[in-house]
Amino acid sequence: MPVAFGTSGLRGESVDFTDNVCMVYVSAFLQHLSHNFSYETVYVGADLRESSPKITISCYRAIELTGRRAIWAGNVPTPALAAYAMAPNAPAIMITGSHIPEAYNGIKFYRPDGEFLKDDEAPVRGLAEELLSKVVDGQRSVNLPAPLADVAEEYVSRSIGAFGRDTLAGMKIGIDLHSAVGRDILVRIFKGLGAEVYPFRRTENFVAVDTEALDPADISRARTFIAEHGLDAVVSTDGHGDRPLVIDDQGRQVNGDTLGILTARYFRAKTVVTPLSTTSALEESGWFENIHRTRTGSPYVVVEMARAVAHPVVGFEANGGFLLGDDVALKTGLLRRLPTRDAVLPAVAVLAQAKDQGMRLSEMVATLPSRFMKADRVKEVPGDRAAPFLHAIETSQSFRSNFSSLIAEPEAISTVDGVRMAFANGDTVHFRQSGNAPEMRIYRNGFRGEN
Repeated sequence: MPVAFGTSGLRGESVDFTDNVCMVYVSAFLQHLSHNFSYETVYVGADLRESSPKITISCYRAIELTGRRAIWAGNVPTPALAAYAMAPNAPAIMITGSHIPEAYNGIKFYRPDGEFLKDDEAPVRGLAEELLSKVVDGQRSVNLPAPLADVAEEYVSRSIGAFGRDTLAGMKIGIDLHSAVGRDILVRIFKGLGAEVYPFRRTENFVAVDTEALDPADISRARTFIAEHGLDAVVSTDGHGDRPLVIDDQGRQVNGDTLGILTARYFRAKTVVTPLSTTSALEESGWFENIHRTRTGSPYVVVEMARAVAHPVVGFEANGGFLLGDDVALKTGLLRRLPTRDAVLPAVAVLAQAKDQGMRLSEMVATLPSRFMKADRVKEVPGDRAAPFLHAIETSQSFRSNFSSLIAEPEAISTVDGVRMAFANGDTVHFRQSGNAPEMRIYRNGFRGEN
């Protein structure tokens, strides 16, 4: 089967998610769960990609054929679906290709107790391969029922109930709607928190927004909108709502790991878990008792969070997705734990923190240790090209010199997640192959102002 597990979930070209592929993977997932969980209901959600409705119907039908009850949650953010399903200890399936181009799609599985983990992948893959020879094309199609409105409603109430209706009062926030599945939910949440909201750019066609490699046109558009309306920030998410995009009052993107550090401080976290690819400003801040580094991918972060001794424990990734490992008491209510990537939480938390401190967002970001973090990508780099490149970068000084004299002489090299080089001046350069698309991810962490 041409689809495969990526960083977090099943990924592939949308045309490869045939009825049969959906059938065998959903059946394998549910069969795998049956060894450790008892459940009768499976919740299903989807993003707004053109290919998502067909895949959704295939997955919905596959659930029914296993004898379980499928509940259509509608087009909702992934964290909204996860939070709703976890409350009654039910599994969930989200149809989404995340931030990758529209030609791709994916299926993200949730266990009754939270994220689908790396240890779950091999058993599910094996079961799916066994089942593939036993199924035939031509599943009977189904008509999806009206979506369960409670999923979106509870996600909206989650933030407003805990943060309070005046948390962002007096702030002017732009919302870049594009094709984000939670765009209308985002508007409702920020209005519900007291902000004056300025929505813009609602698109009918899918737009792949990658918060680690943002299109310069998105920044330019937001900067113009901020100047025209005197905004405190522009907020958005990727396509399925687990990666935040925040642009400050000066028209600069606030990097995802910066959002993560500031959000962790807001929640007074004692333990922070994050991948190797995020900024070392985390350690240099001195704000946290325990910091643990992992490979890239929320499943790795979740496993390490579960080992934490000091609480509250939180996690975040370079893309800004934030994981809350414990219930946290806020101004007007209890914010329940949600150990999966969420885009709304960090966006709200940093703005609430700036308001509480009487600062502009740009001023609060400047309170972090002076480290520069830049993430980008090189497209169209399949695995068979990435592997020899990573090997050469790791092992060959001459290759590194020819590639760039700036990386010729690292002090240390880690291959825990791709190739991460540390240099005598404190800088790091990190190359890793994306688990979601044929792309090479590049992260540079250094002192601001240096080349």
